[in-house]
Parts: sequence; structure tokens; C-alpha cells
Amino acid sequence: MKDKKSAHRNGVCRSVAFTLVELLSVLGIIAILVALLIPALTMVRDMAKETQQKAQIATIEMALTAFKHDYGDYPPSHGTFGSSIDYYYPGAQTLAEALVGWDLLGFHFSNPKSSWDSVGTAYPQPPTEDDLKNNRRGPYLELATANAFRLNNLFTGISSNYNSDAFVICDVFGKKPVKVGGKTVMAGAPILYYKANTSSKTIDYTSPILRTELIYNYLDNRSFIYDFIPASPLYDTQFFYDYIRDPKVTTAVWPFRPESYLLISAGSDGLYGTRDDICNFDPNFPPE
Repeated sequence: MKDKKSAHRNGVCRSVAFTLVELLSVLGIIAILVALLIPALTMVRDMAKETQQKAQIATIEMALTAFKHDYGDYPPSHGTFGSSIDYYYPGAQTLAEALVGWDLLGFHFSNPKSSWDSVGTAYPQPPTEDDLKNNRRGPYLELATANAFRLNNLFTGISSNYNSDAFVICDVFGKKPVKVGGKTVMAGAPILYYKANTSSKTIDYTSPILRTELIYNYLDNRSFIYDFIPASPLYDTQFFYDYIRDPKVTTAVWPFRPESYLLISAGSDGLYGTRDDICNFDPNFPPE
């Protein structure tokens, strides 16, 4: 028969074939091996993404150092329009403006100034040759690896209080399909940025002082979190200040990195304030 092999043993020809039980046994073993292998592969993939995200955070830190070298300070983590503070231009957007610019062609340092110094009346007009030559520095991040996306590419139904054309820098956990130039790419969650107020000496938000007088102001990205990723625990005021509090300091209510800034990636689950977050500090979570 064509579906059987013949074997010769002791001078006798006999047919050899797998029984149904043998086939099911082999398939069962394969299924067990696959079930054991998939979690291991998932773990390896997650570890690779975490490593990639930590590398992106380190690159952003180097870019911020270069920005500070040029301007004497890190960029603020809120926008300023006229004489009022506009918390709808959050740290996630000021970070991108500082490191890649309004239009990915570099940071405006004069004529017009940045969005946090003035209304920026020329934005978003196409840049002139003189503008690019005399009024720009950077980009401080390579555009190929910056993961910069306009806010209106990432989200819909954006309030007019936001500058929806402004960019944010997204993390590497690409889960959201975004069309850019006719091509679909996967975008991650925007990286949050908080600049330290180095003249302050506390993050005790229950004290009788203004939020702007704390070392870190939770409002710098709070509306942004609420409007775009509302399930994130980091939206809660008490949670935010517990999250950034350095537990090693016991004589004061003290944050991590009080002299510089905080960077927060939402991690693989896309939520800010969960244990898979990747930051430039070690978030403070209660013991499990």
C-alpha cells in the first residue's frame, strides 16, 4: 500500500504504520512544548522591549543635557501663553518641542520664541532659510529614533484647548496604528516629562503652598493623562506624589531627582502609574 512502509525483519515482510493513539501522543507532546515555549518567547520579547525603552530614556536624557548646555536650563514642563500658565500644553509636548521642534526641524530660540515664552505667532508657518539658519538649534534627537507623532495622529476628539498639531515623543511599546505620510506605523504612549522646581524644598501637596511651589507639579501632565489615558493611576494626586517620593529620605517629603526632571514611559500596558512603567527613576510602589 502507498501509505505504508515495508520493513523486513527475520525474513518476514510486514506493514508498519502509526496508530491513532501514537499520533495523538505525539501531537499532545508538541502541544505541551508549544505551551511551554510561548511564555518564554513572550518573556524574551518583553525584556527586549524594556531594554529598548531604557535605551530611549537614556538617549532623551543625553538630548536634555545638550539642551541645557545651550540654554542654561532644562525646558519647562508646561507651556506659557501670554501671562497665564496653560496646563493644556503639558510636559509631554514641551519635551518634544525642546528636543525636535514644532516641525521636527529644530528648536526655536528666537523670533518667535518657544511656545512657553510667547504665543509663538509664526507657528506653524513653513520655515524660511533664514529661520532655519538663525533661529533654530537641534534637533537634539535623531528623527529616525525619536518616535515623534503629532497629537492629532494619536488621538481623536481633541479639545481645542490643546495644540493638536504639536508633537509628543512616544515610547517604543507600539500598539496603536498611526498613518504618517500614507504609511501605517505603530505608535506607543507619549513619554511624560516633569521638570523640577529646584527652588522648592518639598513635594508635600497637603502643605499650604501653591502646586507651582512644589518641587514637582502634578498638574504639568494631569489633564493630558485624564483626557487621553484616563484609566492611568498616575492621574490621582496622592498616587502621583507617592509614586515619585524617594522612600530612602525619611526626614522630609522628598522626590526622586529633585535637581533635574522625571521621565515616565507607560510601559507595555499603556497605563501610567503601573508596575511595568519604565522611568529615569525607580517608582515608589507599596510592597506587594
